[in-house]
Amino acid sequence: MEKDYPRTFRRGAMRQYLLGVDVGTQRTKAVVTTLGGQILGSAQVEYGIEQPFPSWAEQWPHVWEEAVYQTIREAVIKAKISPKSIAAICFSGLYGGSGIPVDKNMTPLRPCLIWMDRRATEEVQWIRENVDINKLFQITGNYVDTYFGYTKILWIKRHEPHIWSKVHKFVPPTSYIEYKLTGRLAMDFSSAGNLGGIFDLKKRYWSEEMARELQIPLELMPEKLVPSTEIVGELLSEPAAKCGLVPGIPVVAGGVDAPMATLSAGAIEQGDNVAMMGTSTCWGVVHGGEGLSPNLVSMPHVVNPHREIYTWGGSATSGAIIRWFRDNFGQFEREVAQKIGIEAYQLLDLEAEKVPPGSDGLLVLPYFMGERAPLWDPKARGTILGLTLYHTKAHLYRALMEAAAYSLRHSIETGLECGLKIKEETRLVGGVAKSRLWVQILADVIGRPVLVPGGNVEAPLADALLAGIGVGVLSDHRVIVEWVGKVKRVEPTKEIHIKYNKYYQLYRKLYQDINEIMHCLADIELNI
Repeated sequence: MEKDYPRTFRRGAMRQYLLGVDVGTQRTKAVVTTLGGQILGSAQVEYGIEQPFPSWAEQWPHVWEEAVYQTIREAVIKAKISPKSIAAICFSGLYGGSGIPVDKNMTPLRPCLIWMDRRATEEVQWIRENVDINKLFQITGNYVDTYFGYTKILWIKRHEPHIWSKVHKFVPPTSYIEYKLTGRLAMDFSSAGNLGGIFDLKKRYWSEEMARELQIPLELMPEKLVPSTEIVGELLSEPAAKCGLVPGIPVVAGGVDAPMATLSAGAIEQGDNVAMMGTSTCWGVVHGGEGLSPNLVSMPHVVNPHREIYTWGGSATSGAIIRWFRDNFGQFEREVAQKIGIEAYQLLDLEAEKVPPGSDGLLVLPYFMGERAPLWDPKARGTILGLTLYHTKAHLYRALMEAAAYSLRHSIETGLECGLKIKEETRLVGGVAKSRLWVQILADVIGRPVLVPGGNVEAPLADALLAGIGVGVLSDHRVIVEWVGKVKRVEPTKEIHIKYNKYYQLYRKLYQDINEIMHCLADIELNI
């Protein structure tokens, strides 16, 4: 039924606008675009993450739901268009880890254990001792770590039996929102693949074999898996009113924010690689299935999901550590910024620009929430080495930026070592791309040209694109290149890259030298 919308609806002259919505870890953003990719209106809402204990991270889905209603309303108002002229809506979202455990009424039973949550260490150990890890990788294309949703599901099973006994489904964030809007439940291929453990990457469906070994009943997973361009259903009357829209608008499946952001950067060919750097870093490359590695994460791509794979690695905290710094040490900048109408980050950047590359001997490991690919170490911890009385707040701020760049380089090098064919330039989207200083640091550290697409809209732009493809008003994802338009190219500075090489080698060695101490600290923390 979802594919049988009348052609007059799909291509009617009145249906000339598209809605893209990204439900992120720390914000939800909506954009309204024309069929040519011009953004007419946008809105965003910020929110926080619940952390009951160190290394835990969870969110209630009603926060996302309310943010979706608000951002859509505001974006449509700013666009100054009639809600009746919207052809379709599409969603992207954060990787929801365990997914939202819901009962038979689709009521959330507890907060969602999101990707950032690292509590399932004992479950990971149980898997390593009781499951054939090589077989798991051969079937799923992925590894075992507390990052993956299947380990978080096992944590709920083991530690919260009162919740487990009531679970009807584990639902990813975008699927939950789409259900609230349409009354229909479906899960896109990228979200299913990102869950890991029980998804067969070759068959593009749940693996009965791995589900048995991991003791996760497959009936707890959404049965309907769809491409990101599939229409899930129509917008119902009640949520339509909350969004300021009209009922009947098709809602398209979308996918995980990282591959969607990769598409939004104009990456349309195999070998194109993009660093999505917001709260975290997801550096990813599109390929045909070669170069799969347990050191990285792989899932079906949001475009051509039956033929193309999206593989990525990246730091759990990049923008997050900068926000942490601003919130804890940038009170002065926040107050001044509010008075003069700019962001505190801009003021912090100005001070950090005065600090030389290498931050005068300051080195940071950015593992403030453990680390995922390619380290796979939930007990890794943030580290600041080299502090002296000479160093200032600006030194530390720049060193945090450099740490994120070192982490990005680590991911790129891992991809090359795995045999992935990666083009020379690395595209960049996300909040990090707003900082001229940070972009130059990235280029200088990785020693590769960095391309910043015009507008830096991120995943919502790709959401709008797939919305149009889903209902047939757009024919090909390659039009994203025209939508993106001019791309800024930032070249690395040779002399500075040579200097950063020395710091990068120390960065890699420092983790190897102190990870045992990190683990001891984590064990003390977890046992208190």
